[in-house]
Amino acid sequence: MANNHELATFAGGCFWCMVEPFDERPGVVEVISGYTGGEIENPTYEQVCSNTTGHVEAVQIAFDPKTMPYQELVNTFWQQIDPTDPGGQFHDRGESYQTVIFYHNEEQKRIAEESKQKLEKSGKFKNPIATKILPAKPFYKAEEAHQDYYKKQSFHYRLYKKGSGREDFLKNNWQPKFNKANLKEQLTPIQYHVTQENGTEKPFHNEYWDNEEEGIYVDIISGEVLFTSKDKFDANCGWPSFTKPVDKYQLTEKTDSSHGMIRTEVRSRRSDSHLGHVFNDGPVDRGGLRYCMNSAAMRFIPKEKMAEEGYKNYLYLFD
Repeated sequence: MANNHELATFAGGCFWCMVEPFDERPGVVEVISGYTGGEIENPTYEQVCSNTTGHVEAVQIAFDPKTMPYQELVNTFWQQIDPTDPGGQFHDRGESYQTVIFYHNEEQKRIAEESKQKLEKSGKFKNPIATKILPAKPFYKAEEAHQDYYKKQSFHYRLYKKGSGREDFLKNNWQPKFNKANLKEQLTPIQYHVTQENGTEKPFHNEYWDNEEEGIYVDIISGEVLFTSKDKFDANCGWPSFTKPVDKYQLTEKTDSSHGMIRTEVRSRRSDSHLGHVFNDGPVDRGGLRYCMNSAAMRFIPKEKMAEEGYKNYLYLFD
């Protein structure tokens, strides 16, 4: 492991569902599914599932803390689980499916414990937070069939995530709720129409389609960082276009069959706002994607103002 990389280890129930939220995020080098917490060396999947080994299914993440702070990884971990369930996760029961944060140093321990206390005091859940915080133990990589399962068996993975009850729980308990009436007062008419009514602003007549300044584009409602000027390009379509998001985890994609077309809609994960669509006609040498966004769904923050507006941690994007 490189000198500037650290490890984070989380158990959140079935490890199939714990890879996708962390994989391919900025600063994340690798996500491995495996077993940890028990005493048996090199256990098999069948042994761990028997709930007799002391091991739990877990993921181990190699990451660059300068780009992806450990605190952000912990925040993401909470948002994938039911932290009040001591007996497993959703329909997966038994000790091998318990939730645990395994810390690798005292700083990780402090961050994890403070985060747990904050969640407990927030009153978000009526029942106590059952997730354990324990020192890291030897981690054993799971069989190859379990690595990147969400990619290898995407159809079955989606069925499983939905059928297990995890998907609905996360949506009902971790998706922020925004009051429509309040948003109507806070947003301009075009911002509300685009974000809340799946509207589209006019091409070549919107704020950022030809903006060439250095900076970041954030969600107009939640303030989450969505795109950077370094990934913006002129697609000659009249809307701001990008080759990729800063952090794909902050976006969700849905099939859009409106207007007699089949397209892929892009929404903000945190605010559930409509942002635009993604197409496969972007620059080939930059990944081939075109994220065609509405200016009204975003706010631009120039590079020189990022620190004063609370986005200092994202200045690495311009190094």
